[in-house]
Amino acid sequence: MKAKEKKWLTTDYPEIVFEDTGVGRMKKELFDASDKEIDAVLEAYGIPSEPELGKAGTYIQNTPRAEAVAKRKKNDVVLVPIGCSECHGDHNNTGLDTFMVTQICEGVRRYTAKQGREVNLALPPINYGGHPYHHLGMPGTIIIPGEIVREMVIYTMLGLWNDGYRKIILVNNHGHLWNLVDAIQEFMKRFQLPAIVQVIDWHRAVREFFFCTDKKDSMETNFIHAAEAETSTALLLFKEMVNMKYVRDAVGEGFLPDGHFDLSVDPYRRPHRWSEGEGHSAIERAATPEGVVGFPSKADPYKAKRPIAAILKYLTMMVNDILDAFPAGTLPPTEKISLRDPDELAPFLQEPWSEGWKSVYELPAIGPFVKH
Repeated sequence: MKAKEKKWLTTDYPEIVFEDTGVGRMKKELFDASDKEIDAVLEAYGIPSEPELGKAGTYIQNTPRAEAVAKRKKNDVVLVPIGCSECHGDHNNTGLDTFMVTQICEGVRRYTAKQGREVNLALPPINYGGHPYHHLGMPGTIIIPGEIVREMVIYTMLGLWNDGYRKIILVNNHGHLWNLVDAIQEFMKRFQLPAIVQVIDWHRAVREFFFCTDKKDSMETNFIHAAEAETSTALLLFKEMVNMKYVRDAVGEGFLPDGHFDLSVDPYRRPHRWSEGEGHSAIERAATPEGVVGFPSKADPYKAKRPIAAILKYLTMMVNDILDAFPAGTLPPTEKISLRDPDELAPFLQEPWSEGWKSVYELPAIGPFVKH
């Protein structure tokens, strides 16, 4: 039987196409939307708003426990924002990654609350992240060993799972994706629990909206560290933390011909992601001590509206698709997700504190990946 031919939704730009799926159609609709329609999306999500990290009732950890449990029984998906502390130039705050991703997740929480099944937010477990080698030695950049990042994420997920949050989406805003992918794989190998666990680099998830085009709200330069795209997004989401009077542009130094290594959102579909090597370009401290790689001077909050609308809509779609497939309190079948005996695992799958429930911290070790 001949495979069904894949259909693509094309645009006026050959490099930008969308897959003919629900996700692709949603993206295409936003790509073609008017400024007025984009503003309406942002308004529906309350963008911009004051950061909610200290606002009662917004995160699991700042909500009365009885109320948090009641929310979870309607929606047991949890978004876990992942940021870092990193130099993003003199004009930006070093907590940019953390505030960017929390602001995005908070927008999704506000919107899903209006839908009647509010998504859960966990306080960021990583505010000091792993980093690529080329960031080494930059003041303001606090680098944590990768294995510590991995273990912190693994045991954050385990604690959330024990509390009934068994559909976990790590929303990443920083260049340490390999640590988070490793954490997810190790979590499943080590514990073999029925769960839905995912990580998403939010900017790569909506990469098409960061490509350079002749659209009036387009970025003029590609997404790269602390430059036009990130500064535009910061100006949209938390402008009080940005001071453009200190802005400085800077250009990195590569040692190989162009075309091998891609940029942050893979705009050129090159053989290597930016993170798949070192030594082919100068480290940040030598080439761009300004803490930026590009032209933050070109930043404008207007340019960030469409990509932020896209990630808000996409994360909402992801949450809703998960809940539609597995309503709150349900999971994929144990026998199709785990090598554990379903009967032995059954008490651990119950609602916490219900009759017969067992804590995951009583879970017997299983498999070759357990540290004995």
